[in-house]
Amino acid sequence: MNNPAKILNVCVLGGTGFIGTELIARLNAAGHRVRVLTRKLAAASHLRVLPGVEVSVANVHAPAVLVAAFAGIDVVINLVGILNESGRSGAGFRRAHTELAASIVTAAHATRVKRLLQMSSLGARIDGPSHYLRSRGAAEQHIDAHAGRLDYHIFRPSVVFGDGDSLTNRFASLLRLSGGWLPLAKPDTRFAPVYVGDVAEAFVRCLHGGPVDGAPPDARRYQLCGPDILSLEQLVRLTANYAALPSHILRLPDFVARIQAAVMDFVPGKPFSTDNYRSLSEDSVCSSGGLLRLGIRPRSMAAVLPTYLGSASRESRLDAARRRAGR
Repeated sequence: MNNPAKILNVCVLGGTGFIGTELIARLNAAGHRVRVLTRKLAAASHLRVLPGVEVSVANVHAPAVLVAAFAGIDVVINLVGILNESGRSGAGFRRAHTELAASIVTAAHATRVKRLLQMSSLGARIDGPSHYLRSRGAAEQHIDAHAGRLDYHIFRPSVVFGDGDSLTNRFASLLRLSGGWLPLAKPDTRFAPVYVGDVAEAFVRCLHGGPVDGAPPDARRYQLCGPDILSLEQLVRLTANYAALPSHILRLPDFVARIQAAVMDFVPGKPFSTDNYRSLSEDSVCSSGGLLRLGIRPRSMAAVLPTYLGSASRESRLDAARRRAGR
């Protein structure tokens, strides 16, 4: 394992989102030099103010662009992921997950990158129930087969929560708009929600290496789960509780949920889809403790949700707004 104090050159793909923002802030605080590749400069405006962070507009699906971007880089972090595609064939998922991962491995070899940290998902496998899980699984399989000398680590989180997430914040918004009423597909599917700070820390702890050369693929995978195991319905109700909102859950029978998903396939933005429904057909809980393997004690939802959903959080935001207004 390399010296943990060494300053690294890190290239992050998919770094402008919820998890990427948390991770890049930590990399920056540790003094690493970070290059962020993004399609749109505006999407990275919140990162450009960080010293030591370079933002480059790039088409990450172009192999030559990746080779140029990886020049002089020690570690590549791939956070690119989509939850839905524009069509229904799976081509969008394969492009975003499988084909991009293959291009990254090829470019990493060409530029002698030392290490790849790859975001995946619990349940990812080539025979998974959804395009999302199958494309994630195919990406993992390609990395296993073609990594060669490239040291790689694959992170497989359950659903991720934290301030700015699209999980609890979305449920809170829907409950607020609907007066607490929410039709819910697959309400009994179980999750082990993991805090975004713990996910980011897992990546940080693998920056300088991990399993010894020749370690089997399983040793290079980290299942990331929080300490709470909740059904989807319990997750919604917990969100409602901390956001001080009513929750009237309408548990949809499977045949109704399938119809709902099929209709939503054609709604702009796809708030829910047939592929999402298929992903929900399996629980998303860990069979091993990847965070504990990395020396991270996972934080519970009870410890975090009040900081951004609770009344105390709302009051602190109001106080900050008042102070700004009084200046």
